Amino acid sequence: MIDIGKNQILLGDCVELMDALPERCIDLIFADPPYNMRLNGDLWRPDMTMVDAVNDHWDQFESPAQYDAFTRRWLTAARRVLKNTGTLWVIGSYHNIYRVGSILMDLDWWILNDIVWIKRNPMPQMKGVRFCNAHETLLWVKKSREQAGYTFNYRGLKAGNEDLQMRSDWHFPICSGSERLSHNGEKAHTTQKPECLLHRVIVSTSNAGDLVLDPFCGTGTTAAVAKRLGRRYLTIDREESYVEVARTRLASISEALVVDEGIFIDAPKPRVSFQSLVESGRPKPGDTLRLKGRSIAATVQSDGTLIANGLRGSIHKLAALLLGLPACNGWTAWYLCDGNTAGTELIDSLRPRGYEIDDE
Repeated sequence: MIDIGKNQILLGDCVELMDALPERCIDLIFADPPYNMRLNGDLWRPDMTMVDAVNDHWDQFESPAQYDAFTRRWLTAARRVLKNTGTLWVIGSYHNIYRVGSILMDLDWWILNDIVWIKRNPMPQMKGVRFCNAHETLLWVKKSREQAGYTFNYRGLKAGNEDLQMRSDWHFPICSGSERLSHNGEKAHTTQKPECLLHRVIVSTSNAGDLVLDPFCGTGTTAAVAKRLGRRYLTIDREESYVEVARTRLASISEALVVDEGIFIDAPKPRVSFQSLVESGRPKPGDTLRLKGRSIAATVQSDGTLIANGLRGSIHKLAALLLGLPACNGWTAWYLCDGNTAGTELIDSLRPRGYEIDDE
């Protein structure tokens, strides 16, 4: 039985080593398995330099059936070690992600989201015979449809995203520059993932102190990010050179002290627009508004604009123009006329404070 009380980068077969772990001991799994890209021959750029493509032996499978059997084995092993409150991420390209997704569903995993990683600097399509492959897909799944609890740090993600919901299209560059690791003068790994991608995965679906498993460790990106974020890690790879690189990499990273504490301060939600008030019937199209302290009147239009003195615009821009101001808050400038009165009800008072746009 493997000791899960300490951070480890293990050398060996991922299925065999996962089978040696205690049952339901992992909080989060991130898997970057072989894609089975099935490249035929060398790939050349227009200037006749060779592309450093993915042709590693670990990505070679004799048939789709062999790849499917491999996928079933590691997903079954991962299911056993994942807590009933945990989730799993798996990343892939068009070469494999549809097969992986089908097998996930066959094994009764439940897909929560498919995330599109849009690469800001993708590898060009050298032959010019297809669209440039500028994205990869991540599937985020729980163990079953019935699984009630799992970690999703929705409020933190939203607060960090300018109080907007985090979307399923993620824009990150591919791993390059100083982040790209080398070994014996060459790329340490052909498909090294960027740390920013793993940062979002780990922050969104785990908590400080959680145990993160990566069964296809590569150069140790998952472990490196987990350590920086105050998570524990357990990673596996069968290639000795990758494990060597990963262990060296992790030795240079200081473990962070991260705590998930504090009460969230939610940003105020936007109240309804003037158009929404018109749609709800107060004021109605054709009603008259007057500017505060002025005799200027405007007529409400069906689209929520106002017309006054032959001019048409929003409650804000029309008020500013008529008052000769660079800007104006129309909510506190216009009054609703009731019958023949000069207007006594400020339109801001028509906005019910409980009637809010709910983006959750």
